[in-house]
Formats: sequence, structure tokens, C-alpha cells
Amino acid sequence: MQPNGATFLVTGGASGLGRGTAIRLLDQGANVVLLDRPQSEGAAVAQQLGERCLFTGADVTSGSMVGAAIQAGKDRFGALHGLISCAGIGVASAVLGSRGPASLEEFNRVVQINLVGAFNCVRLAAQAMQANPPNPEGERGVIVLTASAAAFDGQVGQAAYAASKAGLVGMTLPLARELAKLGIRVVTLAPGLFDTPMLGLLTDEVRASLAEQVPFPHRFGKPEEFATLVQQVIENPMLNGETIRLDGALRMGAR
Repeated sequence: MQPNGATFLVTGGASGLGRGTAIRLLDQGANVVLLDRPQSEGAAVAQQLGERCLFTGADVTSGSMVGAAIQAGKDRFGALHGLISCAGIGVASAVLGSRGPASLEEFNRVVQINLVGAFNCVRLAAQAMQANPPNPEGERGVIVLTASAAAFDGQVGQAAYAASKAGLVGMTLPLARELAKLGIRVVTLAPGLFDTPMLGLLTDEVRASLAEQVPFPHRFGKPEEFATLVQQVIENPMLNGETIRLDGALRMGAR
């Protein structure tokens, strides 16, 4: 599959890895349906990126809202060829803190958005892509999920986040096996420390300390580097059913 002329749904597309991916795909001639929270800057970002970018405000955990976003993209661009799932949140919380046990509601919220929300988008995107005529390889679509190095090296306080990202890794192969008959590939990317708004909330001192942990290159990753790998997944039909770490050889410590 080539990005040029294809249409991709990018969740979490108003900022960070999602925005970087949307820019890359648009530069390659693709159409992008930019999905993010209704109160996000998605509308302004889409306007800035041009007429081949359509913003749709939606909650990834809502079947009706995601379905409406996909339909809006099909109405505008004719079809859906790929899903790049970047929407997610990160909340640090001790299991046993000074105020007692961790909030079960907060744990559930992280898992609902990061894992259940991603699956919601997968099931609805796959439904739309199965109607596409196959290309010469028999391919009808591609799905790229965004996990995290925390899926493998979760730190203290990351129980909810690590569990949600490990869930994405765990469902990659069964999704790829099931959707293979439709010509839809599924690949998960597991980035390490990337320069996104989530890390932007940290102090300069903490950011510098984190960057020191990356063996090489000795810095945070850039959204455009993540986006480059997304493009390579789209274009390489042999990438399927796999999780790819993108972390500069980072293996996070316990804290």
C-alpha cells in the first residue's frame, strides 16, 4: 500500500505522535481524517494542514462517535484505507499511596481510553476497510496501534498505563491473524521517550534526567521519526502481526 491517494484515520491527531503522523501522511499525498477530543485543537490543526485533512471530534470509546467520524471520512474522501491509533492518556498513580489504595475509577479510565478505545477504532475501521477492492497483493487496509516501551518495562506508578499498553501488544497477533483473510494488516509500534505534550508537562530537570537514560541517540524521539516508521509499515506488506520497539535501546528502570 502507498499513502498517495489513500485515506487514513489518525486518532489523537491534534498533537504529539498523531499530529506528526498526519503531517507525514499528508506530505506523501494521503488524505487524513483527524480524530481527537471535540475540545482539542483538532479543528485548528486540520485547517492549518489543508483541504485533504478533515477534523472529526470524537471520544475513542464511543462506538457511535467513531463510526460517525469514519463515515464522514468516507463521505469526503470515498473510502478508508488505514487506521493509525495514537490516542491515549498517561496517569501515574501508586497502588498504595498516602491516601490509601489507588482509584479503581482512574485505573479503569486509562484502560478504557488506551485499550478499549483502540479496539473500538479497530473494529469499526476494519468494518469499513473490508469493503475496499484489494490491491495486487490482496491488501485492503492497514492498522497501526501505538503501545509503549512501558508495555515491557513499566515503572513504579505505571500499573494502569503499562497494563493498557501491554494489552495492545497482546492483541496485535490475534487481530492480524483474524483480519488476514480480509487483507488487513495489524502492526503495533512501541515508542520509548518521545517529545510529546505528555512529556512537555515535566520540568526541564526531569526531562533532562529522562533523556540521559536513552543509550543512543541521547535524546527524546521526535514525532516525525515515529511518523517515518508508520509510513514504512504502510508500505511494507511483510510487516504484520508484530510489535516494533522504537526507543533508542532504552530499557526503563524501576523508577
